[in-house]
Amino acid sequence: MAAVVDQLNSVLQKTDRLIALCQALQEENELLKAENKQQKQALDVAKSTHLELDEKIRVLKLAKSIEGTSEKTLDIKQKINEFVREIDKCVVLLKK
Repeated sequence: MAAVVDQLNSVLQKTDRLIALCQALQEENELLKAENKQQKQALDVAKSTHLELDEKIRVLKLAKSIEGTSEKTLDIKQKINEFVREIDKCVVLLKK
């Protein structure tokens, strides 16, 4: 009879250890989920920053290409003025 009691006590101790281990693993899982969420947010911020920097690079390259000679700048200004006049004409036609 003592052997059965010893076995039962052993099973209860092992069950208690398993329950404690399960709780510890659940806590660790929650911590890992929170860390994962933070990492995803950091990644989103990094992606956003990357896109902003890519846009700045594109604008700087465009500005650098426009920065050329004064003749080139005059040509660009004239083209812009032509575009504005065409847009104004389109607006007038749309109002009719």
